[in-house]
Amino acid sequence: MSYFIDDDHPWTELGDGIRRKVVGHTPELMSVLVQFDEGAVGAVHAHDAHDQIAYVLAGAFEADVGGVKRRLGPGDAFVAPREVPHGVVSLAPGSLLLDQFSPRRDDYL
Repeated sequence: MSYFIDDDHPWTELGDGIRRKVVGHTPELMSVLVQFDEGAVGAVHAHDAHDQIAYVLAGAFEADVGGVKRRLGPGDAFVAPREVPHGVVSLAPGSLLLDQFSPRRDDYL
């Protein structure tokens, strides 16, 4: 996958007001857009094998990383190394994250 053309990739509905689309990947890296309806919850969880950076493109979130909560808006991000619990609550309609994973999340393919 050398190019990502947004119109060529439909959203994958995850339920409960959350949807995603994979932007691109290599074996070592993956970028994923994740869109949230207002009030949608990305439950606190941790990854055994993946580091994650989540960059806010639009909207607002309450993020919880390692038990520390912060409000994040466009241009803000959080880093969740593997095994660190993290999650978000969307505070605005159309909130959008760009998630980066290392290595790639094969379960998303």
